[in-house]
Amino acid sequence: MTVLTVALAAAFVVAPRFLAGFGPGSGFAGEPDLVEALQASFTGYWSSGDRDLSPGLESVVDYWFRYHLAKAAIAALLLIVLVALGVRVWKAFVKANGLGTCRSIVLASTGVLITMLALFSLVAVMANLQGMIAPYASTLPMLTIEAPDTQLAGTLDQIRLQLADPQGTNNHTAPALQLMIDDFARYHVAMAVIAAIVATALIALSAALWRRFARTDRPNRRTRRVLGSFGILSALLSLAAIIVAMANTTTAADPAPALLAFFQNGW
Repeated sequence: MTVLTVALAAAFVVAPRFLAGFGPGSGFAGEPDLVEALQASFTGYWSSGDRDLSPGLESVVDYWFRYHLAKAAIAALLLIVLVALGVRVWKAFVKANGLGTCRSIVLASTGVLITMLALFSLVAVMANLQGMIAPYASTLPMLTIEAPDTQLAGTLDQIRLQLADPQGTNNHTAPALQLMIDDFARYHVAMAVIAAIVATALIALSAALWRRFARTDRPNRRTRRVLGSFGILSALLSLAAIIVAMANTTTAADPAPALLAFFQNGW
């Protein structure tokens, strides 16, 4: 199982770029190539004034969707493996009571490390599901990832001006800007829903752990310590997830100011 964990961790870093290359459109040699294609196609798309994405920009967005899909799938598999491995390690830690301090320290340290990696995997699943649901909005940070050329800089200035006054003098939002705002709202709705689901699961997990804690005899101090620690951790994580859900709900309800803040100050 350890080998599988290492393999999945390596795949999470390396495989998505290659997996995303299969499908409509084309793959990209690396991040600079992707950024260049996005910035060039976005400038042309914005200048066209159309709401529908141009073929070049749609190709980039489709690739980005597949990239996030691959990342989410691998991260989910990694999370499952880490949870299973963590359960085995913490059970071994509980059973190791009285078998030596060194063994207990090694097991506890390993358990903490696996728990932290599992939390990282959970966050990765959440973030990549969000990017998969709203791939266009998730490409926007790449527009400002490096100093833009003169034409793109002018385009970004137009976006800032229109976001500051989205209705404009004609009381009408430009179609391309409206699509951007709508997808940005979808991006935050996605995280609000994902975070709410995670919060619900963590609350249920915390309740189950505390019930088991209450049923465990007091002499089993190590078992109670592990159950209590994870009960507290899951409760705190559920609180964090609730805060994330609320923040994203607020942004989704009025996305234009947040989108303007992004283009002014970065992601």
